[in-house]
Amino acid sequence: MHASNEAILALADGRVFRGRAFGAIGEATAEVVFNTSMTGYQEVLTDPSYKGQMVCMTCPEIGNVGINAADAESSRVYVEGFIVREYVAQPSSWRSEMSLGEYLERAGVVGIEGIDTRALVRHIRTAGAQEAVISSVNLNAEELVAEAKAAPGLVGRDLVKEVTTASAYDWEEADWELASGYRIPSKEELRDAPLVVAIDYGIKRQILRRLVATGFRVAVMPASATAAQILALNPDGIFLSNGPGDPAAVPYAVETIRDLLGRKPVFGICLGHQLMGLALGGRTYKLGFGHHGANHPVIDLRTHRVEITSQNHGFAVDAESLAGKADLSHLNLNDKTVEGLHGLGIPFFSVQYHPEASPGPHDSSYLFNRFRSLVKNFPRYGDEALDRVVAEEGGLAG
Repeated sequence: MHASNEAILALADGRVFRGRAFGAIGEATAEVVFNTSMTGYQEVLTDPSYKGQMVCMTCPEIGNVGINAADAESSRVYVEGFIVREYVAQPSSWRSEMSLGEYLERAGVVGIEGIDTRALVRHIRTAGAQEAVISSVNLNAEELVAEAKAAPGLVGRDLVKEVTTASAYDWEEADWELASGYRIPSKEELRDAPLVVAIDYGIKRQILRRLVATGFRVAVMPASATAAQILALNPDGIFLSNGPGDPAAVPYAVETIRDLLGRKPVFGICLGHQLMGLALGGRTYKLGFGHHGANHPVIDLRTHRVEITSQNHGFAVDAESLAGKADLSHLNLNDKTVEGLHGLGIPFFSVQYHPEASPGPHDSSYLFNRFRSLVKNFPRYGDEALDRVVAEEGGLAG
């Protein structure tokens, strides 16, 4: 056991927070961001989109419900470090299998508690997301600030290659049911279902479950898969997943998407949405402090309905760069950044947020049904299929 329970969070701009260590004893360097979700810390920890980042939870108490295998969004913890106001070491939940601290310790992930997370969040909102160091082995603040200053940022880094699957696989698990856990569709259901190829840029398990629950067979392929390899499976549709880092640093994915557009219906979310924008000839840019949480308001520009969405991204698509190449379908009501694209004569749509909502509200779950309808209508209506689907939903009425 480490002799001291002290830990330090040092930011690249010189701001220092002192607290207590929990989880693994050690040191981590990454971009520091904050997440506004009140629940779902395990889903946050295991979301591959957080590769290269340490997360501060704005909810003051974290650890209350412990950890269980069923709630993991991937096979491991991807967050580089974890920051909380108050860590609850003794969870109270019938589903808990271990404490959060034990989970982080097993994963080798450092944590810090007991700092003023409100002050940290306010500072990030003003100064912007930046590199930081959490350490429970080196308590020299000046040295840690220097380490943070010297650390590489996310711009230009291909983190997708560090989180994507090494080989292709089939996914058959659907939504969780209280009495029996995650449902496995029958062989008859899967045999008759249309096939979707999900390209894994860092995909979450709940996205795969929602695709199956919506009525698809799902084949997952690595981010390095070429258009020819994907089309060789003769899929009915293609899904572009979430993932970490800078979309402009993944040119091979952009090339593949460009070769796929117009040949099959495509649905993209998060990083997949950004890569879609680049494949269409647009640009992306880094946000000041990103959007991370389960309470972000988005407006559908067709229906003028507002959705409360789950989000996790640090980059965005430049709307002006896509003029004449795609329709803007959704806007973020906080900062007016692009939240959705709709194909112009091409059967695709994409959103910046997470309609699988794990954690988060289910306002946007209709998008999986929209994809199912697009796939169903594509053979008959071709490039006009998406417009017909949205019109039937009432999105283009009036």
